[in-house]
Amino acid sequence: MDTSFLLNLILEVQAYEQSKSNKNNFTIEDFRIWLNEKAYQNTNPTELFKKENQKVFDLENEIAKQVILLGRFSKQMIRRGLKDFPSLANEEFTYLYRLMDEKSLTKTQLVERNAHEKQTGMEIIRRLVKNNLIEEFSDENDKRITRLKVTDLGKEVFKKSVQDVTLVSRILSAKISDEEKESLLSILKKLNEFHFTVYYDHKDSDIHKINELI
Repeated sequence: MDTSFLLNLILEVQAYEQSKSNKNNFTIEDFRIWLNEKAYQNTNPTELFKKENQKVFDLENEIAKQVILLGRFSKQMIRRGLKDFPSLANEEFTYLYRLMDEKSLTKTQLVERNAHEKQTGMEIIRRLVKNNLIEEFSDENDKRITRLKVTDLGKEVFKKSVQDVTLVSRILSAKISDEEKESLLSILKKLNEFHFTVYYDHKDSDIHKINELI
């Protein structure tokens, strides 16, 4: 019998125990997750890039990963929070809420306030109009321009859903202190200021040109 597998397994268990502060309270499932994470760290893109002698920005890569994950968790939580308002579940709520702050906006203005691509934004607007949450009307000074405003039904849906959206916002902030929230908010605003500049002024620039802005 080849005992190398058992020996390697024992060594992995020892390594796992040493990595945990509470060595007497773990399960097979905990050990499996730890092994999977260890395997991921050895085969993740950063490690692969290093093996190929490619330049890697470890800190920036980790920030990007965390931002992407948070975006996914946010979408999942928003869907849960708006389960009673299916007409708002797919980004519609951000458009409705943004338009509530304005007397009216053009379609382009509303799409740009939400930093979407034009096609995506127009589709969201069409769904909101179809569900009678916002309405279209011609600009007083230029009949070629279509403006948008919230309908009475949209205002009613906004008032009913705002409590759930506020609760989602609180959950997304999780268990961080008020001081940490202020710090995080400041950093996120700084990041978004940069990306809004890219969004408005560098729509056709490739990533190498955009990198020169940093």
